[in-house]
Amino acid sequence: MRCFVVEKTFVLAVKGVVVKDGRMLIVKRSADDETGGGTWECPGGKLDFGETLETALVREIAEETGLEVVAGQLLFATSILTSPVRQVAILTYLCQAESDDVRLSAEHADFCWAGKDEVKALLAPGIVSDFEKHGVFERAEIWEGMGNPASFIH
Repeated sequence: MRCFVVEKTFVLAVKGVVVKDGRMLIVKRSADDETGGGTWECPGGKLDFGETLETALVREIAEETGLEVVAGQLLFATSILTSPVRQVAILTYLCQAESDDVRLSAEHADFCWAGKDEVKALLAPGIVSDFEKHGVFERAEIWEGMGNPASFIH
């Protein structure tokens, strides 16, 4: 009889609800991505060992989109199973973009500065559900513009 040990993986990731002028940036994963290929999401990614949450978020958004952002308040946290042996905890922050000049990395195929209805139509149902559960669609500072970035920093 052969026994197999299955390693279970836990990943901590940060995502940004990146806003500029009343629009939210969403990005489409490359079709060949093994996790969620071809789906729309908020930019962000995994922490490197020793990074703070906000430092990882700013770095990941810059790597994926070329944008400089100011990381603001934590909007919500959630956890998903991406496979039977991989769990991802995601902390989602409000972020203010300095510009709207997106330069995508190879891990994404497209981007959209989207209004509320576009976000609801394009994001995966699980993400839309999290946004609804945590009041993201009701936050005026996202959809009506944020003005002074200092007003949302925690």
